[in-house]
Amino acid sequence: MSFGKRLSEVGKSMGLSQEEVAKHLGTKAPVIGRYERDEMKPSIETATKLADLLEVSLDYLVGKTDVEVDRQLLKRVLEVQQMEEEDREHILYTLDALIKNVKLKSIA
Repeated sequence: MSFGKRLSEVGKSMGLSQEEVAKHLGTKAPVIGRYERDEMKPSIETATKLADLLEVSLDYLVGKTDVEVDRQLLKRVLEVQQMEEEDREHILYTLDALIKNVKLKSIA
């Protein structure tokens, strides 16, 4: 899916109009329309602002991945990543066990 289609889809799913998106970026609605129609590509800075506004990853917005990253889950992962190694290992061990348990339940 193209950048423009993803931009349009995510914006609509959040209930944001082109005018609202444009206001956040400090531009005009017709510019957002050109992005959505893939007539124009934003700068990397603008694309990053769009991803932040729409609460999706830049990778998702540009089509590098089809998986939308859950921001709350990502925040938790980053918190675990910043912990001391021993604590991180304990949490990941527990998480792995829980994931395995859920997978086993779905097989049965």
